[in-house]
Amino acid sequence: MNRNTIALALAGSLTAALSSAAFAAPMSAADMNGKEKCYGISKAGQNDCAAGAGTTCAGTSTADYQGNAWKAVPVGTCVTMEADGHKGTLAPM
Repeated sequence: MNRNTIALALAGSLTAALSSAAFAAPMSAADMNGKEKCYGISKAGQNDCAAGAGTTCAGTSTADYQGNAWKAVPVGTCVTMEADGHKGTLAPM
């Protein structure tokens, strides 16, 4: 492999690592401005935070519509949401 190929491969790996870290970062108070926590509406691995024992935060829920995992949604919309027959709630189930 020549130097350009190696440099390009390393740059791609670094970009992928940095974007993954940014995606998995917890939501800040500023991110929640105008939003509320809506439990029980996310698919496995697509929660914003709080997924119960054995998990760390964003993207760590282990089941679809897990009752203790939440997504940030616009204020006032959670209780009207429905995902595949699962209603959103403002408190963990």
